[in-house]
Amino acid sequence: MKKQESTKNRFGLACDLVRMIPKGRVASYGQIARCIERCTPRMVGFAMAAVPHGSDVPWHRVINSQGMISVRSGGDGARIQRILLEAEGVRFDKKERVDLAKVGWKGPGVLPRQQDDSGPARPGSTENRR
Repeated sequence: MKKQESTKNRFGLACDLVRMIPKGRVASYGQIARCIERCTPRMVGFAMAAVPHGSDVPWHRVINSQGMISVRSGGDGARIQRILLEAEGVRFDKKERVDLAKVGWKGPGVLPRQQDDSGPARPGSTENRR
């Protein structure tokens, strides 16, 4: 049960972070995963795929690290994702990529560092806390 609860927490944290991405901006699966302890880009992808229709989580703002919409095994998800992003002003080039330098989200900000300057804390972690 403990593992299931921690996975549920990571999914919740991923959704919380994605809610912070402003309209017209995108983040990568890896970028979101790096903000959450013991989380992988694939886990973020699973979390976004599990977002129910009508949710306030803007799942469509999460793309792969190459600036592309990840191909899905079925359904209209990729087409819908592109439509939603274009409606927010995100433009794709001839290679189906977005310019991450222009529309990439910089993240939730740097969290306070410990005195030993070990790096930023991650949401949901106990590292870097006193």
